[in-house]
Amino acid sequence: MTPSRVPLSILDLVPVASGTDTPTALNQSVELAQLADSLGYHRYWYAEHHNVVTFASSATSLLICRAAENTRRIRLGSGGVMLPNHSPLMVAEYYGTLAEMFGDRIDLGLGRAPGTDPVTAAALRRGTAAQDTFVEDVVELHSYLSSRDAGPASVKALPGQGTEVPLWMLGSSLDGAAVAAYLGLPYAFASHFAPQLRHEALALYRSRFSTEFITAEIKRPYAMAGVNVLVAPTDDEAHYLFTTAQQMAAGIRTGRRGPLPPPVKDLAAALSPEVARFVDDFQQVRAVGSPETVVDELKAIVADLEVDELIITTYTHDPAHRLRSFALLAEAWGLPGHVD
Repeated sequence: MTPSRVPLSILDLVPVASGTDTPTALNQSVELAQLADSLGYHRYWYAEHHNVVTFASSATSLLICRAAENTRRIRLGSGGVMLPNHSPLMVAEYYGTLAEMFGDRIDLGLGRAPGTDPVTAAALRRGTAAQDTFVEDVVELHSYLSSRDAGPASVKALPGQGTEVPLWMLGSSLDGAAVAAYLGLPYAFASHFAPQLRHEALALYRSRFSTEFITAEIKRPYAMAGVNVLVAPTDDEAHYLFTTAQQMAAGIRTGRRGPLPPPVKDLAAALSPEVARFVDDFQQVRAVGSPETVVDELKAIVADLEVDELIITTYTHDPAHRLRSFALLAEAWGLPGHVD
């Protein structure tokens, strides 16, 4: 594989389309995971979100377990577990159990945001402490999964201890990049929804990366970036279908969140100029078009960010279009399931 053709992975938030329901979305997620497994995608990650009717991805460990039972080789993981919502011991037990069930196919991506609104975050909060203990929690979690340490006061995660589930640091700011570098962990930058600091954050991660701390799991920096992607047979059809994702982003700006809407022919008529500018900036790291167009755009993103891997997120109102998008991309990119 050439340097520009880095591994491709998938980020799934289990979107619920208008006119459907949660069981349908959950089943569609499994179908996509199976397709990704057969096409040669590298990872399939689920992102923890709460109290959002658009997504059904609040319980990442359960989604990973179901996907792992229905796939054979693809890595499954969280992109990520929002650690402020969980005790490190419980996370170690959940993901350690997954590792014991499915072997070395499980990733554990960690985020420091709550993955929801402030009111819901308060309902999720562990205890009443307001201080930021994220780094300490990561260290504690690492100790529970390690074969070297027994955790605080010799408490062990069982299952979990000794599974060495790989940890990833997620981020959308310079703070996350600095933490990933200090802890010596691979870093996934959320450029698919927070693109503004992508260059600065990735540069900081690489320049400060260290293997000296106990949590270090890799010998050199490894970075992955999120990209909004939609592939269709033609550029025009892809841009039309992408209006579903654009309307979803507009709902974030206006506070009107709902199930995924159908695409529209005239997006400008549906959005105010101010909201349209927000959407364009919010989703500026994107590749939308025919297979040839998207490959060129993804290669440009890889060259621009100098990342080792891309993680793709795709939203379509019709799930068949999402499956087709990933199939067309796999073939055009030359993934192992589509060897020329």
